[in-house]
Amino acid sequence: MSDFDIHYVAKLARVGLTADEASHLGSQLEGILGYVAQLKEVDVSDVEATAHAYPLVNVTRPDEPRAPLSHDEAMRNAPAQAGGLFLVPKIVE
Repeated sequence: MSDFDIHYVAKLARVGLTADEASHLGSQLEGILGYVAQLKEVDVSDVEATAHAYPLVNVTRPDEPRAPLSHDEAMRNAPAQAGGLFLVPKIVE
């Protein structure tokens, strides 16, 4: 393709290409773009737009209130604690 610059794409991807690699990769990408151009010619006017090819349904449990963890249960797996509170690393940006 005349408007496709393999060296520009390689620079964006931060990939160094030799002349042979650029030639080989350029021909492969040209073939891929040719297939994409063929797909653009397919009539899809009767095809309903979908997010997934197979209908998906989220399986969730009902949101029902229940008893919360006690303070001791919540603190049991804390890697560090002091004064009944979780200790976390200080993060300053």
